[in-house]
Amino acid sequence: MTTEETPVVEKAANFIRNIVTDDLKSGKHQTIVTRFPPEPNGYLHIGHAKSICLNFGLARDFGGRCHLRFDDTNPTKEDIEYEDSIKENVKWLGFEWGQHMYYASDYFEKFYNYAVLLIEKGLAYVDSSSADEIRAMRGTLSEPGKESPYRNRSVAENVDLFARMRAGEFEDGSQVLRLKIDMASPNINLRDPVIYRIKKVDHHRTGDAWCIYPMYDYAHCISDAIEGITHSICTLEFEDHRPLYDWVLDQLPVPCHPRQIEFARLNLNYTVMSKRKLLELVQEKLVDGWDDPRMPTLVGIRRRGFTPESIRAFCETIGVGKSDSLIDMSILEDAVREDLNLRAPRAMAVLRPLKVVIEGYPEGQTEEFEAANHPNNPDMGTRMVPFGKTVYIERDDFQEEPAKGFFRMAPGKEVRLRYAYIVKCESVVKDDNGEVIEVRCSYDPGSRGGSAPDGRKIKGTIHWVSAEHAVNAEVRLYDRLFSTPNPGGKNEPDYRTSINPNSIEVLTDCKLEPSLAAATQEDRFQFERLGYFCPDMKDSRPGALVFNRTATLRDSWNDGKK
Repeated sequence: MTTEETPVVEKAANFIRNIVTDDLKSGKHQTIVTRFPPEPNGYLHIGHAKSICLNFGLARDFGGRCHLRFDDTNPTKEDIEYEDSIKENVKWLGFEWGQHMYYASDYFEKFYNYAVLLIEKGLAYVDSSSADEIRAMRGTLSEPGKESPYRNRSVAENVDLFARMRAGEFEDGSQVLRLKIDMASPNINLRDPVIYRIKKVDHHRTGDAWCIYPMYDYAHCISDAIEGITHSICTLEFEDHRPLYDWVLDQLPVPCHPRQIEFARLNLNYTVMSKRKLLELVQEKLVDGWDDPRMPTLVGIRRRGFTPESIRAFCETIGVGKSDSLIDMSILEDAVREDLNLRAPRAMAVLRPLKVVIEGYPEGQTEEFEAANHPNNPDMGTRMVPFGKTVYIERDDFQEEPAKGFFRMAPGKEVRLRYAYIVKCESVVKDDNGEVIEVRCSYDPGSRGGSAPDGRKIKGTIHWVSAEHAVNAEVRLYDRLFSTPNPGGKNEPDYRTSINPNSIEVLTDCKLEPSLAAATQEDRFQFERLGYFCPDMKDSRPGALVFNRTATLRDSWNDGKK
């Protein structure tokens, strides 16, 4: 692609986009190549979505390509399960890598040969110190490190020892290969970092072919260079690693020298993003697995009902910056509300049912009312909703002694049943404890469709479901997993103490309109007046429906209720 062919990109400007634009205009690069390099040792979370959208989005917008590369250099923690999940979630977000899927393990032989070259140049040595000794020699931020007693081994001895490491002659932890840079460097990452360690563990792709494995800082930069990456984009914690990234590439005859650029990672309040903490939540059964809809994992968010469009819009909204910041959960929730408000068909559901019997309505009669699937999108069509003598309404839509400003159902007051009739509460039936279990209403036969024939105004409109035609379902009301903005912060040493006890409420006697019986995985609906819901991807099936609440209709955490 020539610079004249570079597409005009109508996206919010950020410093990385500006760098790419300048590199293309100057002719430094004809095509940009980015990469998303996850470790297959866990499930992706919402923070990874930002990196996915950034790397794949840049390649798409500038006519380049983005590689999916698995950084599979630590076989003790990796699993094909994680790899499959990562691929599925990248595709779910709307991105494709085509033929450009790679593995760091593809380059194991090249990594080894480059390491031998560094040894031959006197820039690497085998250290027989223990891990504790190496850690102690490393120094501190205020004190320089100390040279290893093995630092000045001869080239020949180092080449021999490294070959014997590969051959499996030494035990795990007994030998490592270190770069020879500067033990007095103010940047600790340049104090002779370890680049190879012994791990006598089979690799899920290479089997038992290797018993030494490269460290990330060594393997990553070489992988980038081998693949012709132009812009190696990573999060801010790698900023201090950039000098090492450049140093390694400067010493080797690699095909190119990519530019590493750091951006601020996504930190989201009311959750935790640490892999360790997420693993603890799963292992300690504080959540129902990695795909628990309260988890910030992409599998959890997807099961909750978030759309890929809403995740991409969220990442675009928060932008790309150079300083770490804490993003409010409400921005993510607003993104899915805005998306589903446009795309989700409407339906009626009663989550906490109260029976309403319409006196005077013919026994055994059924009518159907036409209801719009979306109030602002006629192209989404209509559906027919059945109506009969007995319906269910939300228990909260009735008050025996109505509070001031309450315009829903109450004794002696009229209310409109959406799409159907105007009804008036005439009496109630109570159980032995004095709780209202049934409401009896009269109705206006001339108000079919919900309009009063004499033009009188009815202030309240409520939704309902026909008792005879209702579909039973379990509905899970999910909320934020933590009740404090920064779980495990300075004043809260254990993040577990702020787990929200109300993060899930399970309702087992919900009544849905019959059209929802055909709902399938990743269908999403707005239950009128209640919020956005979807069938649970794991537990819902025909005849035993389970719906998850994706989001409420508005932010209840910032309106004084929480």
